[in-house]
Amino acid sequence: MARTLTRVALPALRAHRTLSIDALRAASWTALPWLLPASCALLWVFGSHYGWISAQVLPPPALVFDTLAALVKSGELWMHLSASMTRAAVGFGGGVVLGVLLGGALGLSRTLEAWVLPSFNAIVQVPVLGWLPFLMIVVGIGEPLKYLLIGHAALVPVTLSTLQGFRNTPRGLREVAAAYRYTRWQVIARVTLPAAIPVIGTGVRLAFTKAWLTLVVVELVASSEGLGYLIVYGRQLFQLDLVLASVLIVGAIGYAADRLLTVFERRLQRGRAH
Repeated sequence: MARTLTRVALPALRAHRTLSIDALRAASWTALPWLLPASCALLWVFGSHYGWISAQVLPPPALVFDTLAALVKSGELWMHLSASMTRAAVGFGGGVVLGVLLGGALGLSRTLEAWVLPSFNAIVQVPVLGWLPFLMIVVGIGEPLKYLLIGHAALVPVTLSTLQGFRNTPRGLREVAAAYRYTRWQVIARVTLPAAIPVIGTGVRLAFTKAWLTLVVVELVASSEGLGYLIVYGRQLFQLDLVLASVLIVGAIGYAADRLLTVFERRLQRGRAH
């Protein structure tokens, strides 16, 4: 009887121990990315409280969050946030659509790739802000300027990822399509595009990062509203609490959007695996 219980209990204990170790490892990997931000936050709190950091260099956290609360209460934050999100949505959405169309066309036609891709690669080497003076002359400093620059930032990674996805379609899938005598459009819709979607998803995630950074930079240079404008406005008034509050908002929104796109990308990868 004792031997039977031992034979049953030992594997159960080992399985429980293995599960505990796996859970501990998973928890540690989840907490590890937050270690550096938490350390910086603690250094900021204690440095401001004990006078290690001058308030003229880095305002205390309480002042920054009071400023953030005042922006929310007055409604000023929502006005600037709405302006920035509208610009990001229009520019990013347009860049993604054009990038998918252009990348797909290049991926489907070797002739078009030979004609267009070298010039495209040369143009994209110019930084986004390098186009700012030229576009200011052509379209002025209104909203079209911001849409074009944000769209340009999103266009490049989506175009290249779509091209790569279309070109890397597994040969076996193409052979199956040929066996079923698919037309060209059926091959594109049922084989090439589904196989390329995970790669395009990665490009879209990178495109949003570039578009969001470009949005803030453009608003720093030429805007009278938006999150980037808040940063410039705080700097001009020497209100570092306003600058830091705006930076925290920009970082939080960018991080949240990146996490959402990461989840979306992983689901695409799972869908492709199934």
